[in-house]
Amino acid sequence: MNSKDKKIAKLKALEALAKQGGGQKRIDKQHAKNKLTARERIDYLMDENSFEEIGLLVTHRTTDFGMQDQIYYGDGVITGYGTINGRLVYVYAQDFTVFGGSLSETHAEKICKIMDMAVKVGAPVIGLNDSGGARIQEGVRSLGGYADIFYRNVKASGVVPQISAIMGPCAGGAVYSPAITDFILMVENTSYMFVTGPNVVKTVTKEDVTSETLGGAETHAIKSGVAHVTSPNDVACLEDIKTLLGYVPQNNTETTKILDFDLKDEIRTELSHIVPDNPNKPYDMHKVITGIIDQDSFFEIHKRYGESIIVGFARLGGRSIGIIANQPMAFAGVLGVKSSKKAARFTRFCDCFNIPLLVLVDVPGFLPGTDQEWNGIIVHGAKLLYALSDATVPRVTVITRKAYGGAYDVMNSKHIGADFNFAWPGAEIAVMGAKGASEIIFKNEIAESDHPEDKILEKEKEYADKFANPYEAAKRGFIDEVILPEETRRKVLKAFAVLETKKENQPCRKHGNIPL
Repeated sequence: MNSKDKKIAKLKALEALAKQGGGQKRIDKQHAKNKLTARERIDYLMDENSFEEIGLLVTHRTTDFGMQDQIYYGDGVITGYGTINGRLVYVYAQDFTVFGGSLSETHAEKICKIMDMAVKVGAPVIGLNDSGGARIQEGVRSLGGYADIFYRNVKASGVVPQISAIMGPCAGGAVYSPAITDFILMVENTSYMFVTGPNVVKTVTKEDVTSETLGGAETHAIKSGVAHVTSPNDVACLEDIKTLLGYVPQNNTETTKILDFDLKDEIRTELSHIVPDNPNKPYDMHKVITGIIDQDSFFEIHKRYGESIIVGFARLGGRSIGIIANQPMAFAGVLGVKSSKKAARFTRFCDCFNIPLLVLVDVPGFLPGTDQEWNGIIVHGAKLLYALSDATVPRVTVITRKAYGGAYDVMNSKHIGADFNFAWPGAEIAVMGAKGASEIIFKNEIAESDHPEDKILEKEKEYADKFANPYEAAKRGFIDEVILPEETRRKVLKAFAVLETKKENQPCRKHGNIPL
């Protein structure tokens, strides 16, 4: 073998060694947990033969605690770039078979390198997290590596989309990088996130709790809202990433690709039969969404958190839009702490990345009670108010039924900058419901009446006739048009079409102070 062949053979041997990760035994253990390896995840996620790896031969520099005898090429993370459905993305995947995917100084440097490159070229960053946390043999160098990543997450925020998939453990300081990114997806039963683990919790608070209960996918999907999407297994999670990516642009200077779409009559008669005649009877707002958007195009975010409001992406005439909608099936569609935070966060993302917003309103107000007040409904409701007021993307509102009190203002009213505001004929736009309002306004008349119950009904009807309709608001221009339900899709399509060239200048400032 000549000198050239020896050099080539050495390179191939090193590449093969690097691609073995922690070895076959550890790969088998990964598979036994119903988890793919880091390389298998990347192979499934990326277009065939598109992935180009960066840093394959990187190794750690630690000599303490015998670490000089434990060298693995790649150092527990695979980094690089490639395409998903033809679109450039940068990706990193932590390899649990190497030191439990623990983060070292060089591991962090590899991640930071691709994040810097992604921002320079304007491409999304996808992180596949599966790590035992900081590599304790490196001490503060590992902690510094985390902080380097956090800093880049913040600088990339609102510049390129950042998606985090939690596909195994993610604990301690490791959780803050995903928390800063735009979306967190978790795999059910095989992933968890928490700042402090069950053992520490038991020592400090005496609570006996499992990793799954403390920070599993279901916990974060329902209770904390940390997880935006949960998936039953690794493959489903990777498919969800691909789907989500299809609704977002490459960066904050671009818009999403418009899919081919043949516009026809666009009248949807089924919308006329969804809202019940009884104003207190619930209905599923998902049916309204389905009647407006392109068929089978809705991708819901935070599905099981703050369920009195629905948020998600859809296609309308081939264009990507964000949808925010009150859900009468859950707490009558009221705004609460969770639902307000959920909708505010989603609004901010859509505004960052030029995704128009459709807001569907059926809201009786804010959720009352000590629990809500003591947990800051005032400031959390203000988050949604701030986010929508600050948004410069095209914004269209449709009031399907109730729009009461301050919640009417908050839900993308004309007063906070919405571009088009429509209402269905049965919409009720008022300070409060007719019963409560009439009992206040006509308190004396009711008290003096010989038949107070009849008087209440009379005055309730009087108030309802005057205010429980969309026409008072339409007279003042707060509603641009009262439309038939079946016309909604056509009207909204036209509204977004004329708003495509919308430009709105913001006041000169460093940044606003959103009520965090």
